Amino acid sequence: MSQITKEINAITGTIIGISGKLILYALVILLLVEGISRGYAFGHEVFYATAMEPSPGTRYALTIPEGQTTAETAKLLKDVGLIKNEYAVQIQMWFYDYETYPGTYELSTSMTSKEILQILNVKPETEETKAGTTSTRASRTDSSETQDGVQESGDGEPEQDVWLGEEGAE
Repeated sequence: MSQITKEINAITGTIIGISGKLILYALVILLLVEGISRGYAFGHEVFYATAMEPSPGTRYALTIPEGQTTAETAKLLKDVGLIKNEYAVQIQMWFYDYETYPGTYELSTSMTSKEILQILNVKPETEETKAGTTSTRASRTDSSETQDGVQESGDGEPEQDVWLGEEGAE
């Protein structure tokens, strides 16, 4: 191998080594920026949560069954469309020492997650339970009564019930 070939191989190896390090540094910087921005957004959701919709929003009658965990409650709130991030709500429950009690609650998409948790943290005044069945149900109650007495939502459609599962049904 000639001296020129050795020098070309050395220069090529140096260029490839520097390029590899630059690519690695760029990936690390991208991951850091993405991690920091997502971490900030998550922290903002925990401490400065916003409502899903502007006022008046859509109202729901949400039933929390007996024995439901905080994780299940947070998932239920997300499935109904009352919150954006169920993990942020779980952290809010832990951080602000909120509990959820079984019962039926009137909630709205114009409420922040902290407002929703404050409502769920108070035992409901009246509890209607059916013997032998436990269900998770949310019904849309953003409605007005028409002349013929039929309940309609704000967009002129009949009232909408959202069933989220049923346990103990035979």
